[in-house]
Formats: sequence, structure tokens, C-alpha cells
Amino acid sequence: MPITSKEMGYEVRLDADGTMRTEDDSTFAAPERWSAEHLLLASILRCTAKSLDYSARKKGVAGVTVSGSAKGLVRRREEDGRFAVVRTDLALDVTFDPKPGRAEEHDILTWAERGCFIGSSLTAKPIYHWNVS
Repeated sequence: MPITSKEMGYEVRLDADGTMRTEDDSTFAAPERWSAEHLLLASILRCTAKSLDYSARKKGVAGVTVSGSAKGLVRRREEDGRFAVVRTDLALDVTFDPKPGRAEEHDILTWAERGCFIGSSLTAKPIYHWNVS
């Protein structure tokens, strides 16, 4: 029997005025100075935060606070000469309540990295820097 994978579909439409709309017609107007690259970095941050919250709850940690930053480097790749994101660094400050044990904390952070499908979709995998207090 073939294994059926879970699928999640998303849609974003771009209006002529720059407003973006989701499939449920929620809108987002990115500030004019935000590039597609900024939106990609914001997406990785948000995806990682959601993944962190999910993985923490699976380990019985209900309270997670996360803040951080993401930096990306775009340049021509040597292998094909195309411009691409060649490096992404995320610096994340995390507080758990209750604080898990060291092994559980490691599992939560590892799953948060693995569970962010946006970061996992990049050819150059993000580098995560965790600061847990």
C-alpha cells in the first residue's frame, strides 16, 4: 500500500498596487523598501518560531518566547553562475516555561530546525544560532 504524504497548499496573489492576498483574502502590504529577499528571511524566522513552538509542545513545554534576526547572502553560485541565496544565518533568543532538561531542549531545537520546511527547502541550508535562557 503506498504511503500518502500530508499535503498543505498555500496561495498568495499579488495585486497591481503591491498588496498581497492569501487564499482567504487576508491582505499584507509589504513596506516599499522590503524586497523579496527580506520576505524570505521573515518567512524563515516565522516558520522556525512556529516549528519551535510545535516541537516544544510535543515535549510538554507550553510556554515558548522567541525573538531573533535573520541575515542572508545572495551572490552568484559557482556551480551554475546564477544569483541565489548562498547563506542564511538565524540568531534566535528563546525562553522556555517550564525549562526542559538538556536532552529535551536539544531535541526541541533540532526539531525546530528540521521542522521549518521553508529553511529546509533552501539549497543552502540555514545556520541556526540558539541563545536559550
